[in-house]
Amino acid sequence: MGTTAYERVLSVAVAALHERDPEQLWPLLAADLPALCGGDALIYKLDNWNESEGTLGLSPGVTAEFTALGDEDMGLLRAGYPLAAHYASGPDRAPVTARRVAGRSWSQSRTAQLLDDLLDVDHVLGIPLPRSTTPVTGCMVYRSGRDFTDDELRLAEQLQPLLTAVEQQRQLLRRLDTPSQEAADVALTPRETTVLLLLGDALTALSIGRRLGISERTVHKHIANIYRKLGTHDRVSTVLHAQRLGLVPTASAARP
Repeated sequence: MGTTAYERVLSVAVAALHERDPEQLWPLLAADLPALCGGDALIYKLDNWNESEGTLGLSPGVTAEFTALGDEDMGLLRAGYPLAAHYASGPDRAPVTARRVAGRSWSQSRTAQLLDDLLDVDHVLGIPLPRSTTPVTGCMVYRSGRDFTDDELRLAEQLQPLLTAVEQQRQLLRRLDTPSQEAADVALTPRETTVLLLLGDALTALSIGRRLGISERTVHKHIANIYRKLGTHDRVSTVLHAQRLGLVPTASAARP
């Protein structure tokens, strides 16, 4: 990954990890990810890739094109041909393009023709979340002209840990209610909040690091900041105090 690309990825990662609204995390990624991968537009889908259900998230600037689509066309986009079937067939989660999976038949498919009419794009790059099983979740990046290169596929693979971290952050932040003013005054960062949530789940620093994709040392730094901001000195008193403030759910509501 070149210096410029690395700096852009780092900027996106920092912005995502400082976003407090979980529903803004993927839209934030969708705004920058296509350009990082050499694409023009993006669809992300965090639930089952099938034609009958699921919500599509779109990169900025393409929403209007989708508002007039009928159920059949929306079904084609939800189905994710041919990538959904490719990833569902085995454990491989490496980014790949529709043309490399389907060969020449890709350009003759109804999905390719729809995308050409809708967005004037010719090629699709699938970037699934590395740990997704069934359903496969992730995003697809679209571009016109030539297919995505090997270098762009390698870059997409390097971006997968960022997508995983953002999705993990989204799921954790969705467990929280709107904080009270007293809780807001504590001024925990979004990352500190997610570490605090996992402390409440009785995870060790090592397990928290593995869950969030960060080092154990970084976790301990976050924990030290949490203790300082809450005025506590150990895990149990920290979690109990955070529950009283409404920073994390109580034990009975901690896990959905």
